[in-house]
Amino acid sequence: MLTGLAPLVSSRTRLLILGSFPGVASLVAQQYYGYPQNHFWKILQAIWPSCPMPAGVNSYQKRSEWLLDRGLGVWDVYAACEREGSLDSSIRQPVVNDFSQLLQQCPALEAIAHNGGESFKHARHTSLLGFPVYKVPSTSPANASWSFERKLAAWRDVFEKHRLID
Repeated sequence: MLTGLAPLVSSRTRLLILGSFPGVASLVAQQYYGYPQNHFWKILQAIWPSCPMPAGVNSYQKRSEWLLDRGLGVWDVYAACEREGSLDSSIRQPVVNDFSQLLQQCPALEAIAHNGGESFKHARHTSLLGFPVYKVPSTSPANASWSFERKLAAWRDVFEKHRLID
Protein backbone atom coordinates (compact mmCIF):
# COMPACT_ATOMS: atom_id res chain seq x y z
CA MET A 1 0.00 0.00 0.00
CA LEU A 2 1.39 3.40 -1.01
CA THR A 3 0.79 6.50 1.09
CA GLY A 4 0.16 9.90 -0.49
CA LEU A 5 1.44 13.34 0.45
CA ALA A 6 0.16 15.68 3.14
CA PRO A 7 -2.06 18.53 1.92
CA LEU A 8 -0.22 21.63 0.75
CA VAL A 9 -2.65 24.24 2.09
CA SER A 10 -2.75 27.31 4.31
CA SER A 11 -5.28 29.57 5.97
CA ARG A 12 -5.13 31.68 2.76
CA THR A 13 -6.08 28.81 0.43
CA ARG A 14 -9.10 29.89 -1.65
CA LEU A 15 -8.89 27.30 -4.44
CA LEU A 16 -7.85 23.72 -3.78
CA ILE A 17 -6.51 21.61 -6.65
CA LEU A 18 -7.17 17.92 -6.06
CA GLY A 19 -5.23 15.36 -8.05
CA SER A 20 -5.83 11.63 -7.83
CA PHE A 21 -2.64 10.23 -6.27
CA PRO A 22 1.06 11.16 -6.71
CA GLY A 23 2.97 9.38 -9.44
CA VAL A 24 6.15 7.43 -8.79
CA ALA A 25 8.44 10.44 -9.38
CA SER A 26 6.38 12.59 -7.02
CA LEU A 27 6.36 9.94 -4.29
CA VAL A 28 10.13 9.44 -4.56
CA ALA A 29 10.75 13.20 -4.42
CA GLN A 30 7.96 13.76 -1.85
CA GLN A 31 6.75 16.63 -4.03
CA TYR A 32 3.46 17.36 -5.74
CA TYR A 33 3.80 17.15 -9.51
CA GLY A 34 7.42 16.06 -9.31
CA TYR A 35 7.47 14.47 -12.77
CA PRO A 36 9.15 17.06 -15.05
CA GLN A 37 6.83 16.36 -18.01
CA ASN A 38 3.69 17.10 -15.98
CA HIS A 39 2.30 20.51 -16.98
CA PHE A 40 1.12 21.56 -13.49
CA TRP A 41 3.96 23.95 -12.62
CA LYS A 42 4.21 25.19 -16.22
CA ILE A 43 0.49 26.05 -16.21
CA LEU A 44 0.82 27.97 -12.94
CA GLN A 45 3.75 29.95 -14.32
CA ALA A 46 1.70 30.80 -17.43
CA ILE A 47 -1.24 31.90 -15.25
CA TRP A 48 1.01 34.10 -13.07
CA PRO A 49 3.63 35.37 -15.56
CA SER A 50 4.27 38.62 -13.68
CA CYS A 51 5.60 36.71 -10.69
CA PRO A 52 8.35 34.27 -11.72
CA MET A 53 8.26 30.86 -10.13
CA PRO A 54 11.24 30.31 -7.79
CA ALA A 55 13.99 27.98 -8.97
CA GLY A 56 17.30 26.71 -7.68
CA VAL A 57 18.15 25.47 -4.19
CA ASN A 58 15.09 24.43 -2.20
CA SER A 59 12.99 25.22 -5.27
CA TYR A 60 10.11 22.91 -4.31
CA GLN A 61 9.75 24.58 -0.92
CA LYS A 62 9.90 28.01 -2.56
CA ARG A 63 7.41 26.99 -5.30
CA SER A 64 5.09 25.64 -2.62
CA GLU A 65 5.21 28.95 -0.73
CA TRP A 66 4.78 30.78 -4.06
CA LEU A 67 1.49 28.99 -4.83
CA LEU A 68 0.24 29.22 -1.24
CA ASP A 69 0.88 32.99 -1.30
CA ARG A 70 -1.47 33.22 -4.29
CA GLY A 71 -4.37 31.45 -2.54
CA LEU A 72 -3.85 28.03 -4.12
CA GLY A 73 -3.64 24.69 -2.32
CA VAL A 74 -2.85 21.17 -3.54
CA TRP A 75 -3.90 17.73 -2.32
CA ASP A 76 -5.15 14.42 -3.71
CA VAL A 77 -8.42 12.54 -3.44
CA TYR A 78 -6.64 9.36 -2.37
CA ALA A 79 -4.71 9.08 0.89
CA ALA A 80 -3.38 5.64 -0.05
CA CYS A 81 -3.70 2.97 -2.71
CA GLU A 82 -2.02 0.05 -4.40
CA ARG A 83 -0.55 0.83 -7.81
CA GLU A 84 2.15 -0.35 -10.19
CA GLY A 85 3.60 2.61 -12.09
CA SER A 86 1.98 6.05 -12.24
CA LEU A 87 -1.19 5.67 -14.30
CA ASP A 88 -4.54 6.35 -12.64
CA SER A 89 -5.93 3.30 -14.41
CA SER A 90 -3.57 1.14 -12.31
CA ILE A 91 -4.91 2.39 -8.95
CA ARG A 92 -6.30 -0.43 -6.80
CA GLN A 93 -7.80 -0.45 -3.30
CA PRO A 94 -7.90 3.37 -2.99
CA VAL A 95 -8.54 5.03 0.36
CA VAL A 96 -10.25 8.42 0.00
CA ASN A 97 -8.90 11.36 2.01
CA ASP A 98 -11.01 12.89 4.77
CA PHE A 99 -12.04 16.23 3.23
CA SER A 100 -13.87 17.45 6.35
CA GLN A 101 -10.56 18.61 7.86
CA LEU A 102 -10.21 21.20 5.08
CA LEU A 103 -12.71 23.55 6.69
CA GLN A 104 -10.44 24.08 9.71
CA GLN A 105 -7.19 24.23 7.71
CA CYS A 106 -8.58 26.46 4.96
CA PRO A 107 -11.09 28.97 6.36
CA ALA A 108 -10.85 31.07 3.16
CA LEU A 109 -11.62 28.07 0.88
CA GLU A 110 -14.19 28.93 -1.76
CA ALA A 111 -13.78 26.30 -4.51
CA ILE A 112 -12.27 22.94 -5.44
CA ALA A 113 -10.86 21.98 -8.84
CA HIS A 114 -10.31 18.33 -9.67
CA ASN A 115 -7.21 17.81 -11.81
CA GLY A 116 -8.43 15.14 -14.23
CA GLY A 117 -11.11 12.50 -14.49
CA GLU A 118 -9.99 10.09 -11.77
CA SER A 119 -10.01 12.89 -9.22
CA PHE A 120 -13.36 14.20 -10.49
CA LYS A 121 -14.97 10.81 -9.80
CA HIS A 122 -14.98 12.00 -6.18
CA ALA A 123 -16.72 15.33 -6.81
CA ARG A 124 -19.72 13.95 -4.93
CA HIS A 125 -17.57 13.90 -1.77
CA THR A 126 -16.05 17.33 -2.25
CA SER A 127 -19.32 18.99 -3.25
CA LEU A 128 -20.66 18.10 0.22
CA LEU A 129 -18.36 20.82 1.57
CA GLY A 130 -20.68 23.38 -0.05
CA PHE A 131 -18.21 24.97 -2.50
CA PRO A 132 -18.25 25.13 -6.29
CA VAL A 133 -16.49 22.08 -7.73
CA TYR A 134 -14.79 22.12 -11.13
CA LYS A 135 -13.18 19.56 -13.39
CA VAL A 136 -10.01 20.86 -15.04
CA PRO A 137 -8.12 18.85 -17.65
CA SER A 138 -5.39 16.66 -16.27
CA THR A 139 -1.92 18.19 -16.38
CA SER A 140 -0.46 14.70 -16.83
CA PRO A 141 1.48 13.98 -20.01
CA ALA A 142 -0.84 10.97 -20.38
CA ASN A 143 -3.58 13.51 -21.24
CA ALA A 144 -2.15 14.03 -24.73
CA SER A 145 -5.56 14.74 -26.32
CA TRP A 146 -5.48 18.25 -24.79
CA SER A 147 -2.83 20.70 -26.00
CA PHE A 148 -0.99 22.79 -23.43
CA GLU A 149 -2.84 25.90 -24.65
CA ARG A 150 -6.23 24.23 -24.27
CA LYS A 151 -5.36 23.00 -20.75
CA LEU A 152 -4.12 26.48 -19.82
CA ALA A 153 -7.34 28.14 -21.02
CA ALA A 154 -9.49 25.78 -18.94
CA TRP A 155 -7.36 26.27 -15.83
CA ARG A 156 -7.21 30.04 -16.32
CA ASP A 157 -11.02 30.18 -16.51
CA VAL A 158 -11.35 28.64 -13.02
CA PHE A 159 -8.63 30.88 -11.59
CA GLU A 160 -10.36 33.97 -13.01
CA LYS A 161 -13.69 32.98 -11.46
CA HIS A 162 -12.02 33.01 -8.05
CA ARG A 163 -9.88 36.13 -8.54
CA LEU A 164 -6.57 34.26 -8.54
CA ILE A 165 -5.20 35.92 -11.67
CA ASP A 166 -2.57 38.67 -11.31
